[in-house]
Amino acid sequence: MDQTLFEDLVQSLKEAKAISRGEMAASRRIRIDTPDVKAVREQIGLSQSEFAQLMHVSIKTLQNWEQHRRTPTGPAAALLKIVTTAPDVALKTLHA
Repeated sequence: MDQTLFEDLVQSLKEAKAISRGEMAASRRIRIDTPDVKAVREQIGLSQSEFAQLMHVSIKTLQNWEQHRRTPTGPAAALLKIVTTAPDVALKTLHA
């Protein structure tokens, strides 16, 4: 491994450790606000089982999201944002 690349990697790990301890602020943070899952599901007119199938999650996971016991993260949060913004496009694409 190139020495410069290795030093960059070590520096990145040190920064990550400092950020996780609260000693340093992250240079950037990506945050996706998740919409109300139940409202999204009702907006597009699907049952819990249909919507869970569309999202590729279990019904229990969907129920936990709807009852705010859990929060969708990552790709699920992004997909919910897309369904909220352009439900017709999302449904057409996901059903294809």
